[in-house]
Amino acid sequence: MFGKLILGSAILSCSLFGANEVNIYSTRHYDTDKKLFKMFEEKTGIKVNVVKAKASALINRIKNEGKKSPADILITADAARLYKAKTDGIFQAINSDILLKNIPAELRDEDNQWFGLTKRSRVAVYKIGSGIEKELSTYEALADPKFKGMIMVRSSNNAYNQSLLAAIIAHHGEEYALKWAKGIVANMAMKPKGNDRYQVKSIANGIGKVAIANTYYIGKMVDNKDKSQAEAVKKVKIFFPKFENGGTHINISGGGVVKTAPNKENAIKFLEYMASAEAQKLFAQGNFEYPVLKGVKTSDLVSSWGTFKADNISINTLGKNNAQAVKIFDLAGWK
Repeated sequence: MFGKLILGSAILSCSLFGANEVNIYSTRHYDTDKKLFKMFEEKTGIKVNVVKAKASALINRIKNEGKKSPADILITADAARLYKAKTDGIFQAINSDILLKNIPAELRDEDNQWFGLTKRSRVAVYKIGSGIEKELSTYEALADPKFKGMIMVRSSNNAYNQSLLAAIIAHHGEEYALKWAKGIVANMAMKPKGNDRYQVKSIANGIGKVAIANTYYIGKMVDNKDKSQAEAVKKVKIFFPKFENGGTHINISGGGVVKTAPNKENAIKFLEYMASAEAQKLFAQGNFEYPVLKGVKTSDLVSSWGTFKADNISINTLGKNNAQAVKIFDLAGWK
């Protein structure tokens, strides 16, 4: 009913309550996370149990389980999903000096109910030799008619696109955001289809000239077992757009402690470890994400893409503007 649920190192059940454990409901599906779970277990002696599914399925499951839910932590990608979980009453406020020190205010919930653990940027990707990079500048400019028939981007159902539009709303208001969304629709090379990697593969193969994609997907395509991805990414480069009155768009992957967590103290320890230098380094090196902890270096590959100035709006704003973004996408005809 709620999608496929994959259990990790142990099956969650009421019989496990009271054990030295932490139960994590996560939408993330990376080998890096598995390594971090094991490292946390070895450091603390706290057993990590994992349930994996899509964000909507996990949120619904926690609500349906109610006070008897074994979930201690919910981890998901995108600010809007974290915001929804908060508004649905999933999280509780956490008082942790470590989290407040290590995670910047703009990357955590204003009430300390969820915390950003990694960052990713939504950028423009172009084919080497196309010359189109000379025309690239801001996110706003992507709606210019000069890009007609050139833009490759996934559907409006995608949370990352919704957060990008939410940022447009924050910078310029809803009226401008609708105009911008209509401009992007008019500039699409084809009807939205596939994920971010599909957009990148398309421009590498001559379909469109500019793909809108998250940075870490580019890293995942390098040395990929799927030869079509590995070959495609060799043909492209990243351009970091910025907002006219801001910087490059940033989104997060993050988590919070569930309101009914049976192992609250262990859950807090887990989040604190995820925000530690050791964990942040692995996120950066193993998953091509940007660390939230200042002073932790990105991987050599990510560093090779260049630097950028992050946008200045709070991640909280992306969640607050999500509902308006969805409505505007519908009005703009962005499928």
